[in-house]
Amino acid sequence: MRKILIVGAGHAGLHLAHGLLTHGYDVTVITGQSSPEIRTGKPSISQFTLPTALEYERAFDLDLWSALSPQIREQKLFLYRDGQEVTSLTGSSHTGNGYSLSVDRRVKMADWLEFFEDRGGKVVIHGVTVTDLDYFSRMFDLIIVAVGHGELGQLFDDDDSRFSGTRQRAIAQAYMYDVWPDPGENENLGWSAVTEEAGNIIFIPILSQEGPCHSLLMVDKKGGPMDAWPDRPGPEEQLRRMKDLLRKYAPDFFERIRDAVLIDGRSTLVEDLTPQVRNPVGRLPSGGRVLGMADVVVTMDPFVGQTWNNSTRCAQTYLESILDQGDQPFDEEFLLKTFDRFWEFGRDNQQWADFASSMWERDDLPEHVANVMIHASQYREVADRWIQGWDQPSDYKSWLFDPEAAQRYLADVKARNGG
Repeated sequence: MRKILIVGAGHAGLHLAHGLLTHGYDVTVITGQSSPEIRTGKPSISQFTLPTALEYERAFDLDLWSALSPQIREQKLFLYRDGQEVTSLTGSSHTGNGYSLSVDRRVKMADWLEFFEDRGGKVVIHGVTVTDLDYFSRMFDLIIVAVGHGELGQLFDDDDSRFSGTRQRAIAQAYMYDVWPDPGENENLGWSAVTEEAGNIIFIPILSQEGPCHSLLMVDKKGGPMDAWPDRPGPEEQLRRMKDLLRKYAPDFFERIRDAVLIDGRSTLVEDLTPQVRNPVGRLPSGGRVLGMADVVVTMDPFVGQTWNNSTRCAQTYLESILDQGDQPFDEEFLLKTFDRFWEFGRDNQQWADFASSMWERDDLPEHVANVMIHASQYREVADRWIQGWDQPSDYKSWLFDPEAAQRYLADVKARNGG
């Protein structure tokens, strides 16, 4: 039985750990936090579990929350200029009866970690250094690093050849109660916005440790109007400032949270993040190699809510590569090919994130994007395709990124609908 060590109990690492355990591997997860510590820790940036990722989770019995969590079946996207709505679109999250979920990371990771132990997986609660990894490399057939901060993150160099669109982001988030749906809308509709002057907004129903609530995420470039947190305000003051920003830049959002209150004393988050891509293979002092995964090597722009989508796809492709390798050695060639297999998806996802988070950093929207938005308000299939692309971002390159491809697609839609 091949022995595999996963360092870090995050979304990608635990998904892979469960997958390997299902296929009979000897899997050990080492993490610096126990499940009770995860549950009582600080919040993380809210993420979607999109429909395809949810199906991958179900394959390993990891969808533990669909009966409890708000099911997001539609998403609404707004564009604002000067505090006024320019246009909006509403699209289905999935064809048929599919849906997305959002679950507080503290709930999801703690439950997954405990479930992993219940299934017979080995968990070690301990911090890890590079020296530790050097020692472990003699005990395990493969080491996968799924935590990228601190000393371990320094094992993986930046890779500008794969992605050079880095831009530092300022992030603020709050979990809140007393949020009311827009008249005539379902309260579980997800809302997102792109503002011309300021940053971007994601406002979604989420399952927290206290039950269903809403998560408000605001993302801006460093020094932008929504980078209003240099003094790291307390929770109540942060919420007040977030409301003021919405009143000015996205008034429809403000109306929904005018009377909102925080769910508890650990409801807010302020942090900075820089999207980047790193080389996937880390070299240990003794000459051994480790493989980085998900956030460690591909850090997504938080606006597009793709971090968990990226993590799940990374875990799935790594699992498939490990299974395909059989009894062959996990050498450097294998490590590089494994990442390249994932990067086929990751590259398209990074391209989508770069496009979405910067499409209004110019004087105006690109003409073809504005045209797509106009047609999306007229033809539901255009809006659906935009929203469903969040699940399958590789689709955008075939119609949205290129002006000529977008024009051909819209002409076809109009023709099929008698336009």
